Amino acid sequence: MSRIPLRYTVSMKILGIDPGYERCGIAIIEKQNRSKETVVFSTCLRTSSKDEFSKRLASIGSELEAIIAEHKPDTAAIEELYFGKSSTTGLKVAEVRGVIRYVLEKNSIPCTEYHPSAIKIAITGYGSAKKEDIAFMIPKLVQCENAKKLDDELDAIAVAITHGTNANRRALTG
Repeated sequence: MSRIPLRYTVSMKILGIDPGYERCGIAIIEKQNRSKETVVFSTCLRTSSKDEFSKRLASIGSELEAIIAEHKPDTAAIEELYFGKSSTTGLKVAEVRGVIRYVLEKNSIPCTEYHPSAIKIAITGYGSAKKEDIAFMIPKLVQCENAKKLDDELDAIAVAITHGTNANRRALTG
């Protein structure tokens, strides 16, 4: 009598976030076994500059709550804060990250942070890659619809892919 090997199905939904207060990229990819990841959801949460900053934070938090409730991610990854030219902008993004981390913790979703250069290396193999390089590589790394995506969405997808790649490494090395 021949034995049929059991096939274990391992599925994981990863929430990737590119934080921002005007535009916040959100993506969910799904990993199944060793197959190519699939983008199951992506969007760019937008807030109006006409609104008070506290209202913008609340909007991002409530929209993220709704996305989590609908898609039920297992884990999350967020881009680390990078202070570029404006420390004022960086401080506001830090507040957005605080709201995001709160929502994730409230929903018991573990979160890992990745430096922008680590994300670029994971996606392109080059830590100083440009936005165009990321946009070029993403369709080669994951299955996603061909609809045009904003940079913020692509960055969120890249964050999720980076986390998925690192999760694979951790699983293989024990």
